[in-house]
Amino acid sequence: MSALLEVRDVVRSFGGVRAVDGASLDVEAASITSLIGPNGAGKSTCLNVLSGVYAASAGSGAAS
Repeated sequence: MSALLEVRDVVRSFGGVRAVDGASLDVEAASITSLIGPNGAGKSTCLNVLSGVYAASAGSGAAS
């Protein structure tokens, strides 16, 4: 089964602060995927990069 979304080593920096540093994930069809972590860990920033609100500073991703 191939992934609907593949993300590799995504980085998002704001000035000298790396809000997301090397995030990678695969989202399979008919699956439930969650992104968890403490406050300030970069969860919202990661979702904003994946949805196109912010451009990634580095990394790659593909949706099928």
